[in-house]
Amino acid sequence: MTTIYDVLRRPLVTEKTNYQTKLNQYSFEVMSSANRTLVKDAVERLFEVKVANVNIINTPAKRGRRRNRRLLVRRPGYKKAIVTLEAGETLSIFEGVQ
Repeated sequence: MTTIYDVLRRPLVTEKTNYQTKLNQYSFEVMSSANRTLVKDAVERLFEVKVANVNIINTPAKRGRRRNRRLLVRRPGYKKAIVTLEAGETLSIFEGVQ
């Protein structure tokens, strides 16, 4: 059985997501079997805010090279959710992040 704490794995904080907070959008890495309704319910119950929209993106795995281009490495893919909140709502965990 899945709890709301299992749905949201971690918040994603990058330059792009920092810009999206001005548009009332917040990004999270979510579990691979999560859907829009699970993510919406988890955010609304954990942070006590109203969610307007949820977009889900499957980010693919990426290959790269390390150590003078000899060692091949692979970063795993993950599922990302971009949550848009109602006007006037904010998430406190993203406040003060530069």
